[in-house]
Amino acid sequence: MLRLRGNSPATVDEKGRLKLPSSFKAELETFAQGEGGGSPRHYLTSLDGRSARLYPLPVWEAIEARLAALPSTSPAKRKFLETTAYFGSEVEPDAQGRFVIPPILREAAQLVGEVAVLGQMDHLALWNRAGFERRMAAEPLNADDLAQLADLGI
Repeated sequence: MLRLRGNSPATVDEKGRLKLPSSFKAELETFAQGEGGGSPRHYLTSLDGRSARLYPLPVWEAIEARLAALPSTSPAKRKFLETTAYFGSEVEPDAQGRFVIPPILREAAQLVGEVAVLGQMDHLALWNRAGFERRMAAEPLNADDLAQLADLGI
């Protein structure tokens, strides 16, 4: 099972390339060689344009399989697919472990310069570092969040 954890600061260069932090790169390579079927490809997208999500392709394909069970008339399915297609593209890291963030996503999420690469168990979240720090200050983990997690035994 894929277990991406922690935060690894990184930088998006002038060509829009992000080098995967070594800890995440190693975990993703191990996954690709095992459960992932050997594919180094990923799906890079966003749910809201504020941040990006990098999924190993097998994880993204499992999401698509679950979506296929919903009727084509589902408004939630349509919105999800439209948003993730608009921002999304398949990417593959180069020999140095870098991948290009497409301009439309890079501009929307302001993924330039310093970024936070956050492990989210089965995918990576990419945030403009300053923007993420502002979001954490504005939307801190609160008592209601902790109560909901406590209901799950966390």
